[in-house]
Amino acid sequence: MFFTVLQVAAGGAIGSSARFLMGVAIQRGLGSFTFPLGVIAVNILGSFIMGALVVFLGQRGLTHYNAFLATGILGGFTTFSSFTLEAWRLFERGEVGTAALYVGLSVVVSLAALVGGVHMMRAVLA
Repeated sequence: MFFTVLQVAAGGAIGSSARFLMGVAIQRGLGSFTFPLGVIAVNILGSFIMGALVVFLGQRGLTHYNAFLATGILGGFTTFSSFTLEAWRLFERGEVGTAALYVGLSVVVSLAALVGGVHMMRAVLA
């Protein structure tokens, strides 16, 4: 278990660094916009790579690399890729209602939690 945690941690460091560098590269290459181009680019690319990776690892019998590659690197690069994978797994198993509930709750409740955290901290710091 400890080795697996180390794999996730090492992969997370790589993925987080890649996310930061990609955001910087996009901002330098395209300029600064109010629309979060770096974030959406990372989310889309990470989701694409996650889909390809889980199929590749599964079909090649290499699932022992999931902790480092999927959870670590891609999880550090974008947690959105993990979210989309879980939504897809539910949908693919025919659990369309559960998938829709998962997506809806994840987006709405996460946004509500963020707003709650903003308001709470503003009140604390006021």
